[in-house]
Amino acid sequence: MPTRLLHTHTGVLCTRHAQLTQFMSSQQYKRLVSLCTTCDPNKRMELVHTAILKYFEYVTLSHRWGEDEPSLRDIEGHRIYDISAKEGFKKLQAFCLVAFERDFLWAWSDTCCIDKDSSAELQEAIGSMFEWYRRSSLTIAYLSDVPDTGSLGNSEWFRRGWTLQELLAPGTVLFYTQNWSLYKNLMSSNHKTDIAVLEELERATGVDSWFLTRFSPGMDDARSRLQWASLRRTTRPEDIAYSLFGIFNLHLPVLYGESAENALGRLLAEIISQSSDTSVLDWVGEASRFHSC
Repeated sequence: MPTRLLHTHTGVLCTRHAQLTQFMSSQQYKRLVSLCTTCDPNKRMELVHTAILKYFEYVTLSHRWGEDEPSLRDIEGHRIYDISAKEGFKKLQAFCLVAFERDFLWAWSDTCCIDKDSSAELQEAIGSMFEWYRRSSLTIAYLSDVPDTGSLGNSEWFRRGWTLQELLAPGTVLFYTQNWSLYKNLMSSNHKTDIAVLEELERATGVDSWFLTRFSPGMDDARSRLQWASLRRTTRPEDIAYSLFGIFNLHLPVLYGESAENALGRLLAEIISQSSDTSVLDWVGEASRFHSC
């Protein structure tokens, strides 16, 4: 699980210690202790496991970064619901309220739940992010540029680098439009299981619906995975490579400040080393300086 989560009831950012403290003082904990003192000892661990998984279910946010995104330093020690509503804070508040309304106690956003001043934590976060989205009970994809009557395929969300893994990793995704309404008012509990939405996603991403619903990270069909990402862009050039680490299940050093060419070269070399698939170097267009790795 992520090391920091937002408590949707209070709007307070909680470290892992604070999360455990919240659990130990909760009604769920008291009920669990009571059950464990009377239940069959052979079923005790199953009870504990089930209760903890339920209590710590969390929601992740997938979005395009905009102006005034709140950082860890901006919200530490504050209730996010009390902070003046600049655009980035409004988005964070709306996200947490949606999670709260859906009965989730915990929420995670990449803007403020990672200490980006710590290179070690940033490395861990980038290496773990795919799993954090995969283990989330729900991912809310906020399409800030899609009006209530618009089409999701027109959103810039589909042209950004990091949002590819944020679409592929989670089992459950709900799309919200500009005004925080469910896309096309579809009341499904998972837009990834809606046939009409899946067809739109296929057209917008070039990713077959089979991968959208049953994706596994790894080296299988590496060329297709690179192709899905080929028209996407990132603000930091190096992130073009880093945003694909989770999709290929790779754990490589994150070296902000290196060139995009160097980062991509390291990524391609590792893909070929592990998969022996040299077809990832076969492209039409401008020659890559890494054609020989």
